[in-house]
Amino acid sequence: MKILFYRYNSICEPDVIQAFKELGHSVCEIREEMTNKAVTPSECVHLVSNALEKTNSNIVFSINFYPAISEVCNIYHLPYVCWIVDSPVMELYTKSITNPWNRVFLFDNTLYQEFAPLNQDCIYYLPLATNVTAKQQVIKQAKKSGYVMPDVSNSDSIKKLCQYKSDIAFIGSLYTEKNPYDSLRNTSDFFNGYMDGLIEAQLKVYGYYFVQEALTENIIEEFKQCMPDFYTQPQSSYITDRATIAQYYIGNKIAAVERQRMLSLLSEKYDVDLYTGSDTSSLPHIHNRGFAKTLTEMPIIFHESKINLNMTAKPIRTGIPYL
Repeated sequence: MKILFYRYNSICEPDVIQAFKELGHSVCEIREEMTNKAVTPSECVHLVSNALEKTNSNIVFSINFYPAISEVCNIYHLPYVCWIVDSPVMELYTKSITNPWNRVFLFDNTLYQEFAPLNQDCIYYLPLATNVTAKQQVIKQAKKSGYVMPDVSNSDSIKKLCQYKSDIAFIGSLYTEKNPYDSLRNTSDFFNGYMDGLIEAQLKVYGYYFVQEALTENIIEEFKQCMPDFYTQPQSSYITDRATIAQYYIGNKIAAVERQRMLSLLSEKYDVDLYTGSDTSSLPHIHNRGFAKTLTEMPIIFHESKINLNMTAKPIRTGIPYL
């Protein structure tokens, strides 16, 4: 089978491509969005349409859901297969989710229960996975050679295996740089108190995300009025303002609060290594190790750390990490 793979540089993509090839399929990649994040839906339509004409592919695949790709495949009568690995993915709420040529796989069973009724025969539950053999090979090679790779910050040095040893490690964003909630302006004291209480309550609960149910109509209206450039979907969308606020705004805020709070508490007493591109100036005791390379460093960090932290974003209710 010929698979047209639309890529945006998700860390999941290389493993999926390798799995396709091991199963005997050929893969043709569209890579524009890997380096150009300003690709518009109309440009995406042209990229996919042109590639389909040239490659004669049997299906189109992507990590996460692209309404533009769904519409193209609906015209061509070709299956559009996608694997949802994040939450929230706001594009799932567009009317394109109902197209009959979709084959949408959701990693969170609660998310599946929400969306399956919209397109019963075309939406499925599929937990996350990883290429275990590849990860083990990276670890094996590192232990065998005693070093991993050149340190790009210093071309004359190499990263020794011992540099990846940690008592406690966390790989990931602090969400501070992708937290639109902090753009709120001129909110009332009542609003601030209500939201602070709601966030604190949700921080104590795992497996059930009740924020959306707890938002009153007055709070929703004030939120919209006090948020510059409030995120809005096209008219042909299933999402409500309530869901947008709960998932896109408050969900990211809770993740940011939880990560900063936990890392701050731990780093005051223990050695904590954080691999991130986020600003860590508010965490004076943390050891910021910068970005970790997904394929060549992340498996080693996990293997060499005594404790690996997992702080899953609250909107992910029943999905689990795949690494």
